[in-house]
Amino acid sequence: MAGTASVLEDDSLLSRLDRGLLKVEWTMAFVSGLGAFGLMVLAVWSVGGRNLFNEPLRGYVDWIEALMPVIAIFGISYVQRQGGHIRMDIVVGALGGRVLWLVEFLTTLVVLVILILLVWGTWAHFDRSFDFAKPNWSRDSSIDIGLPIWPAKLVVPVAFSVVSLRLVLQLWGFGRAFVAGAERPVAVPLVQSAAEQAAAEADQMQGHDA
Repeated sequence: MAGTASVLEDDSLLSRLDRGLLKVEWTMAFVSGLGAFGLMVLAVWSVGGRNLFNEPLRGYVDWIEALMPVIAIFGISYVQRQGGHIRMDIVVGALGGRVLWLVEFLTTLVVLVILILLVWGTWAHFDRSFDFAKPNWSRDSSIDIGLPIWPAKLVVPVAFSVVSLRLVLQLWGFGRAFVAGAERPVAVPLVQSAAEQAAAEADQMQGHDA
């Protein structure tokens, strides 16, 4: 789903679920952006403290490790909904009609199976770290300042679970499009042509000018 994509909406149950999940995905993407901003603040704090006061931020690397899963993973479901993940479109772009929706359905199904396995594995990884009986509820901690590691580990299965829900909705959309032979189904990313991309970019620029 590389390039620019659009997601159509209507009053169907699938589209309502799509929009409801989008609110969760947008919030997660916003939190991911806050994590990136926080990382920049920590970098300024550490470098400025070192240069001005000869006292860099203590545990800077530990904070980076804690924030990295939020920055790298928390927003992936939003990108999946928008069709922003990189893939090879040489073959898929040449398909159309029911053949296209069948290919999309099968590839999405494969990704969903992989994501379910990843949710299971990453949750087990988190579970090995989390313990109510331990200080900070954690069996392990960062090396320098002893930050509990389980919050960072929990981010991964949560993010993968939301992506799995997104893939289920997209399977529903692709499957319905295949059965009905729809040209432009709802709740799935539709790759735009060059002309459509140019028109969308022009509309966006006009909105900024206004």
